[in-house]
Amino acid sequence: MRRATVRSSVIASVGYSPEERILEIEFHSGRLYQYFGVPPEQHAQLMAAESIGRYFNTSIRDKYEEREVPR
Repeated sequence: MRRATVRSSVIASVGYSPEERILEIEFHSGRLYQYFGVPPEQHAQLMAAESIGRYFNTSIRDKYEEREVPR
């Protein structure tokens, strides 16, 4: 999945597959996670947020099934 680099102190890049509704978040720590069942509007709001990290923490983390992608 292709990811876009974002301006965030915590998140390095964000990818999204609208067909599969999978959101992919790469953290500056190097860890990579996928979140399942994320609607397109949730991805759009994340990308438009003034603080991507804050939006992620309040609206995505612990709200969707997730898995860490081994690297």
